[in-house]
Amino acid sequence: MAKRDFYEILGVERGAGDGDLKSAYRKLAMKYHPDRNPDDPSAEHQFKEVSEAYDVLKDAQKRAAYDRFGHEAFEGGMAGRQGGAGFDGFGAGFADIFDEMFGNFGGGRRSGGGDRRGGDLRYNMSITIEEAFNGREAEIKVPSSVGCEECSGTGAKSGTQPVACKTCQGRGRVRVQQGFFTIERTCASCNGAGRVIESPCGVCHGNGRLQKEKTLSVNIPAGVEDGTRIRLSGEGEAGARSAPAGDLYIFLSIEEHPIFKRDGADIYCRVPLQMTTAALGGQIEVPTVEGTRARITINPGTQTGTQFRLRSKGMSVLRSPARGDLYVEVAVETPVNLSRQQKQILEEFAEAHNDSTSPQSTGFFDRVRDLWEDLRD
Repeated sequence: MAKRDFYEILGVERGAGDGDLKSAYRKLAMKYHPDRNPDDPSAEHQFKEVSEAYDVLKDAQKRAAYDRFGHEAFEGGMAGRQGGAGFDGFGAGFADIFDEMFGNFGGGRRSGGGDRRGGDLRYNMSITIEEAFNGREAEIKVPSSVGCEECSGTGAKSGTQPVACKTCQGRGRVRVQQGFFTIERTCASCNGAGRVIESPCGVCHGNGRLQKEKTLSVNIPAGVEDGTRIRLSGEGEAGARSAPAGDLYIFLSIEEHPIFKRDGADIYCRVPLQMTTAALGGQIEVPTVEGTRARITINPGTQTGTQFRLRSKGMSVLRSPARGDLYVEVAVETPVNLSRQQKQILEEFAEAHNDSTSPQSTGFFDRVRDLWEDLRD
């Protein structure tokens, strides 16, 4: 299938300046990044297409060649030697621009000297609604890679240090002449690190890091919601050969509660109400999320679905002294397992009741009768 025009992919004119190219790439990279489109299998292809286009057009030499020869400038064997117009994973544009927009969640940036920053880690934690209300301190165990203590993360044997790569002279990249193009690519001798280890550490075998489970303390603030993300800077995987460590991201989920339902800062609960209390009125006590009791006055004749609002009895609000409200909805309970005496009392009530004691049912059946009279046989 023929490749699309790079200018068309980025949505810019052929004479677009560097600023326009960069702005167009930012918007499209954010739109199509796979992490933001987990349910769209075409997003990754579009993201790579955008990255490839930007990688070529941002480079003056590559852009001049593309403007003159089109896609043929990078074909005929040249693409294989270049890595497909500069693609390295998601493309060079990913390292230059995408890190500025999204940081490094889920990956590792290159740090100074060519070594890669440690990867970010994700930890899923489940908490109760009471813990979300009060906040808590929690300890978690995270399997991760940590810097090797024997070599202080350098990967080199104690008493030695990595030396500059002789192939690239410590730059991490080499230039190769291909016709009238000069192509720069990662040094194969040091894998872009710019340094090589002549005497590897006997513990980590030159990697500079080891697999280990570490225990971390996490502060969960009051008022967190389902899906809240907590970032622990530098607690991700250790970087290769003393490169900076990644970050640890803790994703919180709130467990389902048997009584309370949460909606933002407000809490809802449904409470059964005895028929006699609903008819005659009275008081009931209901639980609150903070572990106390709240008293509600029931008016005579209260019906199922009646809702009572208890101000400032709901959830904590993150980074705020405010609180949401507690909404209590009552459901009138029909008596069961009646004794003979109870049945007799209810039968006497049924005989004595009139339309004024059950206005809703009386009005409903009046409307039903009017409807039936309008129906034809």
